Amino acid sequence: MSKYFYNFLKITFFISLAVYLFDQGAGWIDGDPIGTFAEELKHFANYFLFGFLIGGVNIYLVNQLDKRFPWNTHADKRLIIGLIGAIIVSLLAIAAANFILTILYGHNVQYFLDNQKAIHYFYSLLITLVIVLIFHAFYFYKALSEKKVTNSEIVAKTEQAKYESLKSQLDPHFLFNSLNVLTSLISENPAQAEKFATKLSKIYRYVLEQKDKDLIPLQEELDFAKSYMELLKMRFEDAVDFSLPEQLFNPDFKIVPLSLQILLENAVKHNVISKEKPLKIAIFIKNESLCVENKCQFKQVLNKSTQLGLKNIFERYALISKRRVEVVKTNELFSVCIPLLTKKIKIMDTNFLLEERYLSAKRRVKAMKDFYIGLISYSLIIPFLFYMWHTYTPDALQWFWFPAIGMGAGLAIQAAQAFNYTPFLGRNWEERKLRDLMNDDKKQYWE
Repeated sequence: MSKYFYNFLKITFFISLAVYLFDQGAGWIDGDPIGTFAEELKHFANYFLFGFLIGGVNIYLVNQLDKRFPWNTHADKRLIIGLIGAIIVSLLAIAAANFILTILYGHNVQYFLDNQKAIHYFYSLLITLVIVLIFHAFYFYKALSEKKVTNSEIVAKTEQAKYESLKSQLDPHFLFNSLNVLTSLISENPAQAEKFATKLSKIYRYVLEQKDKDLIPLQEELDFAKSYMELLKMRFEDAVDFSLPEQLFNPDFKIVPLSLQILLENAVKHNVISKEKPLKIAIFIKNESLCVENKCQFKQVLNKSTQLGLKNIFERYALISKRRVEVVKTNELFSVCIPLLTKKIKIMDTNFLLEERYLSAKRRVKAMKDFYIGLISYSLIIPFLFYMWHTYTPDALQWFWFPAIGMGAGLAIQAAQAFNYTPFLGRNWEERKLRDLMNDDKKQYWE
């Protein structure tokens, strides 16, 4: 049995039960005897036919309205069209059920036409409208829940797309700077240019291998940086001096690919380099961060730097870690420290979950408080209204059923919110659905 059909049968059963209790219950209160099990089962079967047809046409109507007038974009129009449409299709379903029962009990079409009374449709339609309002409230709540889930998915996928876009910038950025160096060497020292091109091809192979990775071991990046420094020394000869950390304190350290190379590029690009003013660049580990520090001897340029490389590193770290890149600039030194990451954590396993659980618990406590207040009010008001009807207007229409059903429907919705139960979908549906979809694209942090 499909899940859709199972939910349809549940809806049909509840509609049938509501109509059965309303109609038969009114007779029991007036003193009519309760029939045998077989008799009551037959009565319920009749009501089930009503529920089956009414539930079927209303579910079909809701599905069609979902396609044409979604709650999140056409709430007002959806509500008006939904209510008018529910009245029309429900009346047709009630008429069809009456006709089927007339034929099943051995009567003809003329008998059906002669016995149609507006009051029969009024009571059935009244109950149906109450149930339809509950359905609309449920589907509206479901639409809002799914919208929150969709927004969470969009955020997760957008961040992933941002990260992929940032990684794709590394390839042309590195190539552009390297070709500038090669162009300079060709005119100054062709022999060195040939060696430079050979080394560049090896380094570029490394770039292509690593650029699609989120993180790489620090040692690999240091080895690559060492090769890259050799290229820069070929270009600037003795005017550039580098120093690397002598040892790694933690072999599990990882960093964003090519981040060290970008920092070295920036140091060379923005500083004056000559034999009279050699550029000294120190690479060292400090407080679980890899720092690149150089002496400030900035070039005098007319155009302001876009700082694309440094911005790239900032944004990539922001997307995968809570730790931030630190930049320190003084009159003499300029340093950038990038976090060394060791282990992966789930964003939903820390402050996010704690905050969500607290807010969820706070909302549920308020909802439970409102529910119990409503339950007490219902327990006092409805018996009082029944007493008023029974004492002063026993022969009149049993009007106390209208507030009883209306307030009961509201109380049922409050109970669903208070105890986190969504009809037809089970307990904790929203929380489970939100968690499942977020887990599919869960953003992972490193620390």
